[in-house]
Amino acid sequence: MGLLSACASVPTPGVSPDLLAARAAADPARNLQLMREQGERFAGVPFLGGNRVDLLVDGPSTFAALAEAIRAARTRIDMESYEFDEQAGGQFADLLLAARARGVEVNLIFDAWGAAETTSALFDRLREGGVRVLEFNPLGPNGRVPLSINKRDHRKLLCVDGRLAITGGVNISKVYQNAPQPHGAAPDEQAWRDTDVRIEGPVVAQFERYFMETWRQQNGPPISDPPPAPTGPVGDVTVQAIDGAPDSGQPLIYRTLLATIALAQRSIHLTTGYFVPTPDLSRALIDAARRGVDVQVVVPGQSDSGAAVAAGRAAYGDLLAAGVKIHERQGRVLHAKTAVVDGAWSAVGSSNLDWRSTVWNNEIDAIILGTGFGAQMEALFRRDVASSRTMDLASWRARGLGPRLEELGAKLVETLL
Repeated sequence: MGLLSACASVPTPGVSPDLLAARAAADPARNLQLMREQGERFAGVPFLGGNRVDLLVDGPSTFAALAEAIRAARTRIDMESYEFDEQAGGQFADLLLAARARGVEVNLIFDAWGAAETTSALFDRLREGGVRVLEFNPLGPNGRVPLSINKRDHRKLLCVDGRLAITGGVNISKVYQNAPQPHGAAPDEQAWRDTDVRIEGPVVAQFERYFMETWRQQNGPPISDPPPAPTGPVGDVTVQAIDGAPDSGQPLIYRTLLATIALAQRSIHLTTGYFVPTPDLSRALIDAARRGVDVQVVVPGQSDSGAAVAAGRAAYGDLLAAGVKIHERQGRVLHAKTAVVDGAWSAVGSSNLDWRSTVWNNEIDAIILGTGFGAQMEALFRRDVASSRTMDLASWRARGLGPRLEELGAKLVETLL
């Protein structure tokens, strides 16, 4: 998604020499603790134990989990989505209205740009049914917030009764109901590949906090505080919710990822729906590969943004030369945003490896610690690699003039994509 804007810049995160020296001397358990400490320092919120985390692969699994959670809600539903389209949004609107009819408080945030093609009638129907609906940064002058075309709410989040959160890359969009199509089908007709997580436990309070911050920053109508999250354990997984909010001037997700890459000892496996790396990210991946870390990235072979694919390919040369392995996912439109580092530090959320997620967008990720969940993430990563075309430096250097010109044009506007 590209929009007109001024120049963008990204602050360089600080990873101290002392921390890097500690990495060199640390065993795997201590190194994971260093990642945890760095993440808590950046985000200002702790990792919390006692959670249950379920991995949700692709849209149908996520849609089923969302629908089940909404149907089971007893007191409160907070939902936030970049897209909320006519077809899938209409189906979820029915579920939200049914929850409201049985007395559940329902609050919905949607992004004005992401839902630009959705008719106002759908949101009017929700409001008439008692759902509080908040449009994030309207595209025209309004009496609620200053006009800000570039800053978008890219989060995908559902919180229910203070006890459960679902987050990841899945929008409320009809594309997740697509069946696989032959090669060459348009992106909006092709099946999409995505990842979410369903979380129960104390960390849900952190997700609720970010929802409430967005609601208040957007000057939504007054709403009460959400129900308290459970204080006792419901599982054995350690999780942190981390946000990226452009109003803060601190791209916390980005800074945390770069610090984690700098601390990696064995492996960095990234999956992203939009790969337009900043210079700092490219340098971090190159440095890691050169010190012997297995660095691999799964990126789209087909996307709803051809310019983003071209801009990402423009960055392949230095990465491939340093030993970074790049795999272009085939047969699906890749939209997942995940990471697994050293098999024990995992991220699932809405943030891509591009300028827009770093500089402009409201994002939210779940950071999950432990080798148990990490093993699931590694297995999913291997599945995506197996369905990908692996790039090689010789072929990339031998590409024709047409792709080179396309990459050059996309590179000129990469901060807007």
